Amino acid sequence: MKTSPFTTRHPSLSLKAPAKINWFLKIINKRDDGYHNILSVMQCIDVYDTLEFESSDSIEVTSDLDISPESNLVYKAASLLKQHTSYKGGMKITIQKTIPVSAGLGGGSSDAAHTLLGLNFLWGVGLGREELCELGLKLGADVPFFLHGSPAIVEGRGEKITDIDHCASPFVILLVKPSIGISTAWAYRFFDMHKLPKLTKKPVDIKLFCHALVRGDVVSLSSMIQNDLENVVIDKHPVIEKLKKKMIESGALFSLMTGSGPTVFGVFDSKKTACSAANMMGAQCWSCVTKPIVKMV
Repeated sequence: MKTSPFTTRHPSLSLKAPAKINWFLKIINKRDDGYHNILSVMQCIDVYDTLEFESSDSIEVTSDLDISPESNLVYKAASLLKQHTSYKGGMKITIQKTIPVSAGLGGGSSDAAHTLLGLNFLWGVGLGREELCELGLKLGADVPFFLHGSPAIVEGRGEKITDIDHCASPFVILLVKPSIGISTAWAYRFFDMHKLPKLTKKPVDIKLFCHALVRGDVVSLSSMIQNDLENVVIDKHPVIEKLKKKMIESGALFSLMTGSGPTVFGVFDSKKTACSAANMMGAQCWSCVTKPIVKMV
């Protein structure tokens, strides 16, 4: 049984919006609308932003981000839902950011998704998940995934979600975020403009990949992991490749860049090994949770 993300102190609400990692990311082609069809396997992880909702006559969004409230995806999500449902009231939403921006971890999309979930509940507008996902896709390709919340195969632009079994493997994940930010739009544009030569590789059976992930089959996973954005982003930011190598040298079973980067994650067989690797990365601890362990460098 899933644990509800809602904790209420009526008329207030607090939601935890998790980050995600991409275990697998293949870019199929570029669509006529300018977006890309993808095949990905995503999973939420235990790093969260927190959204606090309080009653208000208008939509108000506050955060420590250096952008105007109207440019925030949370504001856009609230405005979109209000317009779609013709709701007359508002809400004050305070964002406590922990997930770094432009990191490949989906923080903005998760915040937008949980804004839709929270307001759908508080405003009592009664939209089903399918309708919320249709709205969410207007905000970002990852938003429908976060509205589902379960580990999933994600296809198309991001609208086709197939839930998979929860990963029962004993992996501990170490995230390392270098001190650069990468725009998702830039990464895809760079991929289109500067596709780098790739070794011929047998196509991955995504169902077999998911089975290996659920079982914790390290040998199979290490031979199948893929992120089509990784090489092109590394070409511009070599530090990502250096972090991957250092992760392996520090005991990771395998390592991969998540999303459009620059965050790199390593998979470890124990928390002790992951903590030791985190110390070897030579950085101040940014946040430490049971799964994953997170470092900023």
